Amino acid sequence: MIPFLDLKAQYQSLKSEIDAAVLGVLASGQYILGEEVARLEQEFADYCNVKHAIAVNTGTSALHLSLLAAGVGPGDEVITVPFTFVATVSAICYTGARPVFVDIEPVTLTMDAAQLEAKITRRTRAIIPVHLYGQMADMDAIKAIADRHGIPVIEDACQAHGARYRGKRAGSIGLSGCFSFYPGKNLGACGEGGIVVTDSDEQAKTMRMLRDWGQEQRYHHVLKGFNYRMDAIQGAILRIKLRHLDAWTEARRSHARRYSSLLAGATQLTTPVEAADRRHVYHVYAIRSPDRDALQRVLTAEGIPSGLHYPVPVHLQKAHADLGHRAGDFPVSEAAAREVLSLPIYPEMPAAHVDQVAAALEYAYVS
Repeated sequence: MIPFLDLKAQYQSLKSEIDAAVLGVLASGQYILGEEVARLEQEFADYCNVKHAIAVNTGTSALHLSLLAAGVGPGDEVITVPFTFVATVSAICYTGARPVFVDIEPVTLTMDAAQLEAKITRRTRAIIPVHLYGQMADMDAIKAIADRHGIPVIEDACQAHGARYRGKRAGSIGLSGCFSFYPGKNLGACGEGGIVVTDSDEQAKTMRMLRDWGQEQRYHHVLKGFNYRMDAIQGAILRIKLRHLDAWTEARRSHARRYSSLLAGATQLTTPVEAADRRHVYHVYAIRSPDRDALQRVLTAEGIPSGLHYPVPVHLQKAHADLGHRAGDFPVSEAAAREVLSLPIYPEMPAAHVDQVAAALEYAYVS
């Protein structure tokens, strides 16, 4: 059976380095933050071409702290998209602010900048574009609108490690950029983890305090903070993996090109499109089909797993019914939710498995 994702393969390729790093942390007795996390922060900041990186325990915490550091709180509004993982919206709710949705573009599935300005009110305090599936949103258009209104942009780059927009790294364009190190991400920990990047000294200082109980120095709490610290084992593991991220990205991009080439004749399918000014890193390779559910059943019968990212947009989730939305409010997001189907993709995936998945999809349309 073809795996959807094979985390064991990645570990085996780096086993000796990872094992030594973990044992080194255990021997050091420094288990929370510490030297390994500090080095990860510097190396990831350098990777993103920014001044600061603040390591935290999850990508959700990264979003939460970015919003708080930007001054978002109860009674405010934050604009984002409904076609995303629910954590984007949850982080807004954690601050006491209200999520306001803008629909997505039908091709890139990222924020439709043409609809953004109409959603800005006097209560709008931040805008969160989501770099979905590994492709960045149209940041120049979004930033131009945000800057005109004096509103900070916080990038949800949790699926976009190493992605680029007009040569700029994901996370480096907005006031801050937020990443997840969940194990299945392009850069994944062996557990939970996240990080925020920013060029702002003030934002970095505030977030460093907020992640560690609001302490300016030990037992001197100047803010009402949180326990959002990264543990040192994850920091040590991520430092090793970061060195391989660009090579893994090229492998993902190669698999994506192969999928798109093999599926070019399946006119009933829509394959992902990489915008001309962007570098897609294919955290997810999601095709679209009006017969998505039937297609998934065919793949399952062939022993090929697939995923749904995401079958219910956030505005129609029961947990967020209090926002008062209903079907039809965001038609492009709703159509995507009905049609997207994620295919297996990971750096170590054999080319033969890509061929097998593509052949099964073609078979579905001729049988």
